[in-house]
Amino acid sequence: MNGAAGGPGAGAAGDAEASLTDLLALMRRLRAPDGCAWDRQQNFSSIAPYTIEEAYEVADAIERGDMDDLKDELGDLLLQVVFHAQMAYESGLFDFADVARAISSKLIRRHPHVFGGGGELSVAQQKAAWEDIKAEERRAGNGGADAGPLADVPRAMPALLRAFKLSARAARVGFDFEQSDRCADKVAEELAEVRQAAAAHPGHPGSPDPRVFEEVGDLLFAAANLARKLDVDAESALRAANAKFERRFRAMESLARERGKAFAGLDLAAQEELWQAVKRAE
Repeated sequence: MNGAAGGPGAGAAGDAEASLTDLLALMRRLRAPDGCAWDRQQNFSSIAPYTIEEAYEVADAIERGDMDDLKDELGDLLLQVVFHAQMAYESGLFDFADVARAISSKLIRRHPHVFGGGGELSVAQQKAAWEDIKAEERRAGNGGADAGPLADVPRAMPALLRAFKLSARAARVGFDFEQSDRCADKVAEELAEVRQAAAAHPGHPGSPDPRVFEEVGDLLFAAANLARKLDVDAESALRAANAKFERRFRAMESLARERGKAFAGLDLAAQEELWQAVKRAE
């Protein structure tokens, strides 16, 4: 049985182990005294931005449905894991085997219904159990004391995703609107406050008034909370909206050229007419 048909068999597992061994050896060679000067110079902080970038490139390949690119991007992301593990080994902290053992242990611990004979759970039950186990892990890491529902939400997360996570954590302890309509009302309320602040404190070009800055942040947080309440992944929804805007904008530029016009030279009314034409054509 091959990997594509039904998962990796013994031969595929052996190939994976050999390939990973080669990759680990390659990274040791790059970090060796006679290896690559750039690789030797790196540390956890300098590599972290590349790790985030590679994760986004994996997500991008998935969204585009490009499986060949996904294979390459997953390799780039795996390289980041190997890179960090090698630097940790050199510092006497841990190595790649410790990383693999830790995630294996975590997966077993967080799936007691699979590995502990707890019986089959629905998707909703499994999600709730997963969050309960994570909360217990946070308590254990805090000496048995409750670390609070907002503990350990990474600050390095994209702000929209972090807003989604923070509101979800708060909802688990009851701090949540019962209906999505109330979340929508909150968005409208925050938008009104943005308008009021902008009218009262116009600020200066390139330097918004602090009160406007704050109200816009509240509006974005409320929008992320509404998305959560509607079971919409806010980060994915915004990426889709970005892609749609980019597609429509390029179509407007193309339509303007077909009409013998330069898009940038058109007034707003003409540009809006092109926008509506592009929308109708979709």
